Amino acid sequence: MNLIERLKIQQEDLFEWWQNGILPRLLAGFLLVYLLGSFVLALTWSREPALFDLTEMLEQHTSDSTRLEVIGTATTVSLIHAAATLLDKPGGFLSNDITPPGVILDNIPSWEFGVLVQLRDLTRAMRESFSRSQSQSTEDVDLAIAEPRFNFDNQSWILPRSEDEYRDGIRYVETYLSRLPQAGQSNAQFFSRADNLNMWLSTVETRLGSLSQRLSASVGQRRLNIDLAGDAMVRRSTVVSADQEIKTPWYQIDNVLYESRGTTWALIHFLTAIQYDFADVLEKKNARVSLQQIIRELEATQQTIWSPVV
Repeated sequence: MNLIERLKIQQEDLFEWWQNGILPRLLAGFLLVYLLGSFVLALTWSREPALFDLTEMLEQHTSDSTRLEVIGTATTVSLIHAAATLLDKPGGFLSNDITPPGVILDNIPSWEFGVLVQLRDLTRAMRESFSRSQSQSTEDVDLAIAEPRFNFDNQSWILPRSEDEYRDGIRYVETYLSRLPQAGQSNAQFFSRADNLNMWLSTVETRLGSLSQRLSASVGQRRLNIDLAGDAMVRRSTVVSADQEIKTPWYQIDNVLYESRGTTWALIHFLTAIQYDFADVLEKKNARVSLQQIIRELEATQQTIWSPVV
């Protein structure tokens, strides 16, 4: 029996199955199993990662107590594990998925973006400020490569994938971490100065301010434009209305909420690490208790959302 005859027999069998309703039932069953599997995966992947214990992470990265005392270890470790959680949580990195169920999910990708923005801001602060003694000093070689890796497009799914760029960033930060305890002028440094901390916190303040405005605009309200208030000499590029309606579109409300939850999730870990590396600065400014209260309030934002509708 040649190939053509075999194909004819198979076509006849398929036609007979179709007439008898066998093939439609098989297709319907396959579709049902696929949809159920996608639904289960969607529920699993939609769970936000829990907070990790920074103390345990420090123990994993420090072989002895002397290395734990090295300034910058806690901040660097918190950055590494926050980035690793972003990539290794259930479902992996979903922002660049192009197939179901990842492509139809939007809450967790918004959460991922909130975490990613904080990773980018902290990595930039480490490259530009924390690792340099002054503005004219040379930037760290590993942080100079890691920072643009984290700023790669979060929706690139091929050549290169977002995950691959972010993992490269993690590896370069890990190399920086391994160099921190080493003595020598050419090795890694971390300077816990008040001006360095203030620079990063100013960026955090700006991010939180924007998120706060977008969250409060979920119900919509009319506001007077106060952009030019407080400075008689300030000017703007274009003329805008003195009275504006500020409102977050209804279909974006849940995305803004989950972006905010991702932002606060990352900040909890980073601010906890700041308590270790900037302990002397906080004590001198009498700000330790204030920072602890901020962390406690941020932890309250991580409570489980039981409502199916935001």
